[in-house]
Amino acid sequence: MASLNTERALVEVDQNSIVEFYMAIAVGDKIPDLNVAVTIGDKTESASSADLLGSGKVVLFAVPGAFTPTCSDYHLPGFVIRAEDIKAKNVGKIACISVNDSFVMGAWGKSQNVGDEVIMIADGNGDFTKAVGLELDGRGFGMGIRSQRYAMIIEDGIVTSLEVEPGGGLDVSSAEAILAKL
Repeated sequence: MASLNTERALVEVDQNSIVEFYMAIAVGDKIPDLNVAVTIGDKTESASSADLLGSGKVVLFAVPGAFTPTCSDYHLPGFVIRAEDIKAKNVGKIACISVNDSFVMGAWGKSQNVGDEVIMIADGNGDFTKAVGLELDGRGFGMGIRSQRYAMIIEDGIVTSLEVEPGGGLDVSSAEAILAKL
């Protein structure tokens, strides 16, 4: 079921170990097909990422963690505030994904008043994040393996724009930046 970017790279970590990983998804690639937990309003259910994100124009943005400062103060609220403007650009869905469980994503969505404007996707085991090659090693901060902060525009299952934040800030993946790309 998983269709993902199979281009791999080998990276030498030290003299005795080599790590193999998948290259990050790129513009022109098909979105991977994996099971994710989806919360819309008060309902949570399992869904295929390809079914959820593969039809029409979709904006998907990822955050390192629900309830974290930048994610809660700026990233998610920006998309909630700008949802109407984004959808006016022929976007059928706006979705937020994070390596958190569905209970956390549901509670975070409620606390941020997302309603039906933003679909909250729980990537509990990080499978989707790994499949798109956008993991973030947060173990030094006690957060485990998370997702990098990014936003992508997907049209009929194909990535047409991918904006990955180069550092810890919020610039290229913000709602305003994505709105300007639409």
